[in-house]
Amino acid sequence: MRLITFLNSTRQSRIGAMTPESRIVDLNSACALYLRDIENENAYQRLADALVPSNMRALFEGGDTSLEAARKAFDHAVEQESPNGANGEPIFFSLNEITQKAPIIPKKFFHTAGNFREHHEEASKAGFSHPVLPWIVFFQNTDAIIGHDEAVIYPEHLTQELDYELELAVVLKKSGKHFTPEEARDYIGGYLIFNDITARDIQRREMKSGVFSFCKGIDTFCPLGPWIVTADEITNPHNLAMELRINGESRQRSHSSKMSVKIPEIVSHYSPMGYSAGDVVSTGTVSGVAAFSGDPKAWYLKVGDVMECEIENIGILRNHVISWQEAYGEKPAALATQEALK
Repeated sequence: MRLITFLNSTRQSRIGAMTPESRIVDLNSACALYLRDIENENAYQRLADALVPSNMRALFEGGDTSLEAARKAFDHAVEQESPNGANGEPIFFSLNEITQKAPIIPKKFFHTAGNFREHHEEASKAGFSHPVLPWIVFFQNTDAIIGHDEAVIYPEHLTQELDYELELAVVLKKSGKHFTPEEARDYIGGYLIFNDITARDIQRREMKSGVFSFCKGIDTFCPLGPWIVTADEITNPHNLAMELRINGESRQRSHSSKMSVKIPEIVSHYSPMGYSAGDVVSTGTVSGVAAFSGDPKAWYLKVGDVMECEIENIGILRNHVISWQEAYGEKPAALATQEALK
């Protein structure tokens, strides 16, 4: 399934699955219909709310039981072509009828840096202040998460070197800790795309202490999506083409087979910190970032740029860059003060 979080016409947050024709099935409503029609359940809505809640993290907290219930509900709705649910509400939506949001807001976002050797090599050639070696782990700010077609806000008072980083990310389907790479496969629920927006000038200052986080955790710096593709639909996550484009121009192009450390090892390695169902783990970016290009100033993100992150068998995560003033209707207070003092 391709699992999506969306707002319906009344601005209610719902979760759905996309059909091959890009229609969205409301999974909670579909589950209630399935339970009424197929299982002959009288308390169909109460049971549907428990099995397939209208929140993505809660769905993954239900593990395989909830994911299987969602799949049965989805298949039944598509087969029956039922326009309405058990309570008369619509089940099917077109993309232009909804507002797409980030598919999941995890409790914890485990961030992997330096997992592609090619990224380390380009950093070394560019004379970056520190080696980018596998592997570095830190936590991402989950409040910075945005979804498909939402805007990255350029904080011009904080940075002049805004960069992009295409990554494959993993969603955990159950909680756990201290498990092996062989056991890790039982924890992986799905895959999605992550664009690790980074303020490079801030990063260089932070890395003097050997630690960086603020440069990647600023509001809107965490595009995630466009949906979650469940693990059963991606037989080999290490066999996926990856590309990031800026205004249609290819900047990053690589392949998930080039990871230095594979996904089961990454997931196992972080497990002593403990996972909750719905947590997200990123796997590192590929070569082609602006900072390590031949002309970083020309390649750094600018207001008006459109980023498209594409990973084979998952889809395209698209986001555009807007100014602080466009987002908030005024200049940042810090910038206005600086200009007044000139």
